[in-house]
This record gives sequence, C-alpha cells and structure tokens, in this order.
Amino acid sequence: MWQRVAHVLRAAGQEVFTPSLTGLGERAHLASPAVDLSTHIADVLGTLACERLSQVVLVGHSYGGMVVTGAADRAAERVGTLVYLDAFVPQPGQALLDLVSPRVRAAMPAEGWQAPPLPPQAQGMADPAEIAWLEGRRGAQPMKTFTQPLALEGRYRSQRVYVSCTGYSPSSFAPFAERARNDPAWRYHELPTHHYPQVSLPRETAGVLLNYA
Repeated sequence: MWQRVAHVLRAAGQEVFTPSLTGLGERAHLASPAVDLSTHIADVLGTLACERLSQVVLVGHSYGGMVVTGAADRAAERVGTLVYLDAFVPQPGQALLDLVSPRVRAAMPAEGWQAPPLPPQAQGMADPAEIAWLEGRRGAQPMKTFTQPLALEGRYRSQRVYVSCTGYSPSSFAPFAERARNDPAWRYHELPTHHYPQVSLPRETAGVLLNYA
C-alpha cells in the first residue's frame, strides 16, 4: 500500500519502513480469530525496537490511526512526530467501532471473525487503474481489531499531524480532521483526493511527510 510513497521518500534520502500487520497483506496467512488491535500495535513496536529506530515520523492511514496511537503511547521515546493520514484518532477506551458512522457499522458482518474491506468506490476511488492496483493488496481483517478498546496512558506528548483527504464524501474521518484543523496543538494538511492518497498522490503525500522528516 505504501510502495509508491516509499519510493519517493527513499529517493529523497529518507529511511522508510512499511511493516505489514499480522493477518494482512503478505502476512494474510497469519490471520486468525485471536488477532486483535494489541497484535497490530505489537507489530509496529517490534519494528521500532528491532530496527533501533528513534525520532520516527510514525504514519497511520485509516484504521492505522488506532495502531499508531497505541504504538506511540507505548514507545513515546522513539516517536518524534505522529501523523494521521485520513485516519481515526481514538481516545482512551475507544474501539474502532465506536468511531465509525452508523452506515459503516451496519456494513460489518453479523457473524464470523473477519470483516471484508469496503469497496474502494465507497471511499471515493473511481479510476479503474487505481482500483486494479489495489486489487489483491487489501483483504478481510480480523474483527477483534475493530472491537478491542484501546488502552492509553497518555505518554506520547510530541508533535501531532493530521492529513485530511478532501476529495470524497461522505467520510468517516471528517470529524477528526475538523478537530485537528481547529486545534493549534496540531499541524493540519489537506490532499484533494480520495481515501487512498498513497495511490493517487504519492508525491504530494510524500511531500507532506517530508515536512517532518
């Protein structure tokens, strides 16, 4: 998912890590009913620790906002800037299902332990070439990643950035973007595209991130 943006950032001389979360992407074979939000936070913490990273620009897209919030809280000393790219911004004790609209909540399966991804068209993507590029890169996600509340201690107190994608509506992320835009403690940016700026605007997305590298 980050291939195009990572290419631009590396060409600009940056070191880039794009860890895949357990049960997703090339780690889809590890999916199980036991995978939850804590599992995905541990995936990111493992990358930070094993790569000996510090002063990281930690970026979460969409559901990834849940993950990076938890990771930054647990490894605050390693994260210099926390970036939410059209992402959820949870408060302590909230699960992702607490943050989505009734429309999205109603689309969740009533049975089973996995939820399929929303069609890209439902999040503003219309270009057939972009839709084809996404094909096979997204898959069903374990339900516990959506239902487990996020425990936070409030350890992360450094810079926060919100990047809002303004080229589609309705958006589950508009309330978080609006709060960040009106809060002087946050840095705020907009990208005029759908929910997947890594695909449609990789150079522009990388340009925003390079402000904090």
